[in-house]
Amino acid sequence: MAKRKGKGPTPKAEDRHWHGKRQKARAVKSAKRTGTSTVGPRGRAAAAEPQRPSRPAGARRANGEVPELVTGRNPVVEALRARVPGSALYVTSGTDERVRESIQLAADRRIPLLETGKNELDRLTDGAVHQGIALQVKPYRYAHPDDLLTGTSPLIVAVDGITDPRNLGAIVRSAAAFGASGVVVPERRAAGVSAGAWKASAGTLATLPVARATNLSRQLKAYQKAGCFVAGLDAEGGVAVADLEVASGPFVLVVGSEGKGLGRLVADTCDLLVTIPMPGRAESLNAGVAAGIALYEVSRLRA
Repeated sequence: MAKRKGKGPTPKAEDRHWHGKRQKARAVKSAKRTGTSTVGPRGRAAAAEPQRPSRPAGARRANGEVPELVTGRNPVVEALRARVPGSALYVTSGTDERVRESIQLAADRRIPLLETGKNELDRLTDGAVHQGIALQVKPYRYAHPDDLLTGTSPLIVAVDGITDPRNLGAIVRSAAAFGASGVVVPERRAAGVSAGAWKASAGTLATLPVARATNLSRQLKAYQKAGCFVAGLDAEGGVAVADLEVASGPFVLVVGSEGKGLGRLVADTCDLLVTIPMPGRAESLNAGVAAGIALYEVSRLRA
């Protein structure tokens, strides 16, 4: 019986007749996925598929790196009135009076207007109630905590445990009013600069820097090494803010949340705990209100 002749060694992939076609198909598929173009063998550019608007919110929350979406007719028009920085206004129809005002405000500030369908807006907002309109807020660029050490006698406000962005906005507004060089917020378990904070700050976030600290206690120690006196605002503090003469120099005021106050590590790091005497019946003050009162006393001492 005669032996069959072998077909020889298996050819390499690049030597096979279908290899070039498969490579070309993969390149075209990749170009469609990324929105780029590929050049065919005759030098013609293959057109890329039109891209849908990218999802600005989605699985990750707005944290200064991912855009935030403000949805709904009233929230959007209020955000635009408060001059919250927007990068795009998505609209399905312009029949409502608030929608028309939003479009006009966006046009005045040169915010791009993007007409979109309801299904597409549902996708962009993850199914949130949007009433046919949504404002994409620009990601906030946080400063470095060390950048707030400006001048010979800086005044810095640090917040601990503030989770309501409206409280953060109010604190920023008071800090700007009383001459602070900036505000420091923790990176985790705390409110960041969002649309709510922008509105509560009444636009002062555009002029006063906010920095983010990976570890607030560690950052407070860094400020102490830089020559700052760190005082924590606490209901059980032993000294009234108005009597804190050391506040006339480089000074950091730490404000805690209304309910829990300062965290243990943060309180232990402070050089001193100070308080706002309250002869009335209120047990505690809103964090934004307390910060405003304390900063007024500090500014009076520094004057």
